[in-house]
Amino acid sequence: MTGPLAGIKIVELAGIGPGPMCAMLLADLGATVIRVDRKQPAKLGIERPLKYNTLLRNRGSVALDLKDRAAVDVVLGLVEQADALIEGFRPGVMERLGLGPEPCLQRNPRLAYGRLTGWGQHGPLAQAAGHDINYLALTGILDAIGREGQPPTMPLNFVGDYAGGSLYMAVGLLAAILEARRSGQGQVVDAAIVDGATHLASTFHGMLAGGLWQPGRGTNVSDGGSHFYDCYECADGRWIAVGPIEAKFFGELLQRLDIDATSLGPQLSREHWKAAKAVLAARFKTRSRDEWANLLQHTDACASPVLTFAEAPQHPHLRARGTFVEIDGILQAAPAPRFSRTVPPTPTPPLATTPENTDRTLSAWFAADKIATLRRAALIE
Repeated sequence: MTGPLAGIKIVELAGIGPGPMCAMLLADLGATVIRVDRKQPAKLGIERPLKYNTLLRNRGSVALDLKDRAAVDVVLGLVEQADALIEGFRPGVMERLGLGPEPCLQRNPRLAYGRLTGWGQHGPLAQAAGHDINYLALTGILDAIGREGQPPTMPLNFVGDYAGGSLYMAVGLLAAILEARRSGQGQVVDAAIVDGATHLASTFHGMLAGGLWQPGRGTNVSDGGSHFYDCYECADGRWIAVGPIEAKFFGELLQRLDIDATSLGPQLSREHWKAAKAVLAARFKTRSRDEWANLLQHTDACASPVLTFAEAPQHPHLRARGTFVEIDGILQAAPAPRFSRTVPPTPTPPLATTPENTDRTLSAWFAADKIATLRRAALIE
């Protein structure tokens, strides 16, 4: 492996959503990650053929029956060599398996033991099931997203699972690994999605306290309430996004739209927003999305076409940056962020758990005779 995390080794206990996303991010940046699957995998999340589960790219797996004490010892053998571990079970599950923080840190005192859950390791809801929508609901974030007079809008599972969960787990693990290199001591990293998502909302809590953000969806500067930060339908039924918050950028937008700024009233005056929005909506209805994009997106008007997932990879800017890569016939995101010297390689597709792939995956962790012993004992296939 190459990349800035080359040499870092991570054990991932198979799960859904946030855990695999975190593991993929670290593997994309060069870490050697091994996923510990169940021998008879449970149905988790949205079932699909392996090649389409792009979060499982760039790493191999080993299938183990963790109800077998000998298989648990295999995982502890991996832990001995690891810098970090990622698990996403409800509190107490790993302890019952014999893989909780205590035995793992006994085997490897420098281990960063990552626990990624929705509710966290303690609190009244710690044992409750939940998904992204539930975590965002409790943090106040879901209530803030949507149109005025409309129900809350789900921001897919980006804000909770992946931003509030996966990314905070990745930062936490890397911080713990760095600290362990100074102190020689590992620790548990408790990454709760409710904590990470709330942290993401720091700006809005500050604005609310300062009287700059008012309760109610679609009534503020950046939630679709203002006329200068919204999406407008075009003549062809497609959409353009505009976001010129700064006065000079808003002035440029109006100039290119041939709208007299004085006719709209002061930009930040809320009582003028709905009327101003109607003026912009009528103007954008006069041309197609791509006509507006050609006129506006290379200017400081802060306007961009609203592209579909299928259209985005073809945009000239994303093509020029190589934002998407094709892996095993599937167009998907390239590793991010970018590095000038330790450039990560193009990711490899998800690997089926076959004897050949298991051998290849375990070879980064165990000697060949050890792998052969595990197979003779029927611990691996």
